[in-house]
Amino acid sequence: MATILRSTRPFPRFVVPALSRTLRRSAPVLSEVIKRSAPIDPQKYFDGESLPAHQQRVRHADPGNRTFNYAMVGGARFIAAASWRLVLIKFLAQMNPSADVMAMSMLEVDISKLTTGDCMTVKWRGKPVFIRARSDDEIDAANAVDMGELRDPESDADRVQKAETLVVLGVCTHLGCVPINNAGDYAGWFCPCHGSHYDTSGRIRKGPAPLNLEVPPYSFLEDTKLMIG
Repeated sequence: MATILRSTRPFPRFVVPALSRTLRRSAPVLSEVIKRSAPIDPQKYFDGESLPAHQQRVRHADPGNRTFNYAMVGGARFIAAASWRLVLIKFLAQMNPSADVMAMSMLEVDISKLTTGDCMTVKWRGKPVFIRARSDDEIDAANAVDMGELRDPESDADRVQKAETLVVLGVCTHLGCVPINNAGDYAGWFCPCHGSHYDTSGRIRKGPAPLNLEVPPYSFLEDTKLMIG
């Protein structure tokens, strides 16, 4: 109870006059603060004649600044385009086949020891390739075939670069087996897996195979040398 009584005692007499004098002295300052914090009419601080319209400011801008800005923007675009071009070239270069892969895709073959009627087998891109030295009778038999009898019509002349040399992939077009040379009903190749018969031009004549033996890309470097691939 003693504490409560002490806390409710009135202020000393000298405090009230001092507080009154402080308020009177700060009154002008408070009045100025209130005036400054009041809403201000923007028109008092805007001179319409001193600031031209934005169209005039743009129209009468310094041509030198415009040229500089255009040059900076154009230069930045050029640098960006050049950078993207270098990135694209580097990315595409990584997609190109390596020298080892390119070497494997090209195969040089010497056929000087290949005698008439024989067939040699070489490996190109992991697949067997038949190179056959055809006799005159085999050439004549291939040219005498009626195109209407062929399942996959193709003339012998369209399948060879030199009549005496036939180059075909040794892969049956049915299920990918390797046919046997000098076998079958047409003296060409015979696939023992499902009984497909090919003639001396590598064309399908009988059996389930739908297409002729494929002719790979090749060219003659010399009379006795050819490049496959």
